[in-house]
Amino acid sequence: MYVRARRVRLAVAALAAVAGVAATAVPAAAGTADSGTPRFLAPDELPPHPTSAWYAGDVTAGQPDPLPICVGDALPSISSHRRYWTEYDTGALQVTVVERDAQRAKEFAALLRKDLADCAKNLMKKYPDITATQKYYGKLNVEEGAHVYGIHTVAEWGASDIGLFSVGRDGRTVTVVQWGQMGTFQHAQVADFKKTTVTAVDKLY
Repeated sequence: MYVRARRVRLAVAALAAVAGVAATAVPAAAGTADSGTPRFLAPDELPPHPTSAWYAGDVTAGQPDPLPICVGDALPSISSHRRYWTEYDTGALQVTVVERDAQRAKEFAALLRKDLADCAKNLMKKYPDITATQKYYGKLNVEEGAHVYGIHTVAEWGASDIGLFSVGRDGRTVTVVQWGQMGTFQHAQVADFKKTTVTAVDKLY
């Protein structure tokens, strides 16, 4: 696996998250349709890479490390996550949270959407050597809905990364999907990512 080693890596790691699950992480059940545990995306359900297969770590209990940009601070300890990577500088992450009831899940999803709506502004405030721009790609009609965002970051030393994020909900379960690689909005696989998001939300239960 290729792990990028640049300054403020922890800030923009979610845009190129190619690291595997940490060795100290605690595996969680992968989940099945009738187990009561949300199911996660399979590698081949991610946006297709032109020259590489996708690979995946275990479904793991707890917050991902490093945390994804913008939504990371809101993720609770009850999160479960799974990392994905290709043979190149492209990676993905899915984080799922099961709340106590649908109302709490609705409020949590709204908080995540707010964090993403303010993502570029907050990134530049926190990291002055990063220039960030973003786009909102709309709402998807799946279960209680899913919203898709794009974040592009450029560092003073020249690094350019594009990331796609989505927040979706099914009942009391909320999931965040992130995809990232080097590039600009021109390289964002928006249509494929929307299909991945619909699949992710459909698979929650």
